[in-house]
Amino acid sequence: MCGINGIVRLTADAPPVSREELLKTRDAMASRGPDGSGLWTSADCGVGIGHRRLAIIDLSEGGAQPMTSADGRYVIVYNGEIYNYRELRSDLEREGIACRSQSDTEVLLALFARHGADMLPKLRGMYAFAVWDEKERSLFLARDPYGIKPLYYSADGGVFRFASQVKALQAGRRLSGKIDPAGVVGFLLWGSVPEPLTLFPEIRALPAGKWAEVRNGRFAVHAWERVEPLGVAGDRRSPTVAGALEDSVRAHLVSDVPVGIFLSAGLDSALLLALACRHLPRPPTTFTLTFDEFRGTAVDEGPGAAEVANQFGAPHVEWCVTRAAFDDLWPDAVNAMDQPTIDGLNVYLISHFAREAGLKVVLSGLGGDEVFGSYPSFADVPRWHRWVSRGVGFPGVNPLWSRLGPMMAARWPKAAGLLRYGTTIAGTYFLRRGLYLPEELTGVVDPEIARDGLAAYDPVADAARVLFTGDDDWTSVHFLESRLYMRNQLLRDADWASMAHSLELRVPFVDIPLRVAAAAAHFEPARSHGKVAVAREAAPELPERTLGRFKSGFMIPGWKPPRPTASPQAWGLQSRARALEVLKHFGVPVLSAPPVR
Repeated sequence: MCGINGIVRLTADAPPVSREELLKTRDAMASRGPDGSGLWTSADCGVGIGHRRLAIIDLSEGGAQPMTSADGRYVIVYNGEIYNYRELRSDLEREGIACRSQSDTEVLLALFARHGADMLPKLRGMYAFAVWDEKERSLFLARDPYGIKPLYYSADGGVFRFASQVKALQAGRRLSGKIDPAGVVGFLLWGSVPEPLTLFPEIRALPAGKWAEVRNGRFAVHAWERVEPLGVAGDRRSPTVAGALEDSVRAHLVSDVPVGIFLSAGLDSALLLALACRHLPRPPTTFTLTFDEFRGTAVDEGPGAAEVANQFGAPHVEWCVTRAAFDDLWPDAVNAMDQPTIDGLNVYLISHFAREAGLKVVLSGLGGDEVFGSYPSFADVPRWHRWVSRGVGFPGVNPLWSRLGPMMAARWPKAAGLLRYGTTIAGTYFLRRGLYLPEELTGVVDPEIARDGLAAYDPVADAARVLFTGDDDWTSVHFLESRLYMRNQLLRDADWASMAHSLELRVPFVDIPLRVAAAAAHFEPARSHGKVAVAREAAPELPERTLGRFKSGFMIPGWKPPRPTASPQAWGLQSRARALEVLKHFGVPVLSAPPVR
């Protein structure tokens, strides 16, 4: 796990690559790679690439980057983990290709030299990497299909730049820092900036599942991920979902350093612990956060997590965060955000404590709700859509709702948009998951920013693009949650919040083979029904209380309602205040920003 960056001169009249800029950009990502750093520049100073290393696999200098191929043609910088690198290495050796190190980086480099972009479907893992080809004078970049690892770029003024963080590109001090209205609007509509947007017009995210090439002064993006609707019948030879889940956990344990687990009292992380114990010589250390305010309440993670850890004999570490400690860490957390977000503080807090305990790698249950359909949205979105679709046809409904909607705004601000957005699955999802309605934005940010941003970004059109014609409702919500909420918020938050503490966070539920196996299972839309069935098969030794416990996850006092019965509307009201406070931190003026802590 690392931080990568680079600069390529696109035109002959562009200035030579600045070593100073390369170093500033690279070292702005020091927390992503405290174990080492490297820099490579071409002889003509037309290309430079940098690397910060967090050593996880092959801790020797053999895994150092930038890494150059034996013939000197290719140079790679890479951020991520390839979990099947040993199998891929064996394939290369059978073809007569010898590797000099034990690192997955060298396997990536050898695969690219042999197959080019065709190597991408062979990879199982999380990654963002760049390869410079000295012979062809071209740069290749790629990002994993889920977008677990970030990669940002800028092509401006005859120069192409890339890095693992938006703030790293800004640290090079060659970009203007001008705010992009579309990025501001996207954040206010969703609570995270939707890719490929960022808060700055000069910087864009390489979309998940895409590869790009810089050649002859031009930059082009290409799709490589093969995506099929989940509703299609699966291969009858495919493994069971329980078997696929255990295989994913086994793969995600590949490491030359100890692996821990973030353990809540919920089912997803408990499953990870149960399955990990089968493939490790001793139970992994588990980590749980608790809060004074939650003691004795239904959302206190402590007792349930301790019970599960004890069940498997895992060394268990629990941190109780006081209000004073929470307030002390809050400024650091906001400063660590690479892009504005309304979430991620939970991962930031527990990552802080896990790194203090000496861990460099942890597993997280992130993604379980998306693959098993256990979010309330899997039932809510189709139900709301049916209600609205039936209701809009009745005479008088529209004028009646135009009067009732504003009356309900104090409890549910998005009520006024129900008839406008609820006639499609994409629109209903935006209503369910979104933060603000477009028509509300002129009341919270500069009206010109709101108007320009809305002219450039349409949230419902963005949601609709991830759907397939003919998908059933469950599958549609799966894609919406996986390709919008999980990708733009959960995975991005997990990356910045863990890497701020030099901690690698792995997500076994976010795995292509597991997704394929789950596709044929057709889990019931009812909350957690399918997940519990898989858990009983995969880990029957789990405590019954864990199987039946309501979903809560890591909750933060003052950031999420402490009552398990709190409505999504209540969550939304607090999230709005949080969004404005965060946006102010990023230098965007807001018209009002009530405190959230």
